[in-house]
Amino acid sequence: MANHTAPRERDESEITLAELRGDCARMAPHWTAHEHAAPVSPVSPALIHRIVVSPDSARLADDVIGG
Repeated sequence: MANHTAPRERDESEITLAELRGDCARMAPHWTAHEHAAPVSPVSPALIHRIVVSPDSARLADDVIGG
């Protein structure tokens, strides 16, 4: 028996990686840094407070960073 299903409508918030990369490439010229922008120095973890991250996001960040 064949399973014929209609394609699921995509939510507006769901985009593909290719679409996201294209959007970023089109916006890149708008994100220029000032010539004399001061470099951002790292912040001590002791100064970071009240940041809440879901366990799934924390695992994803660990995987990306290599933790």
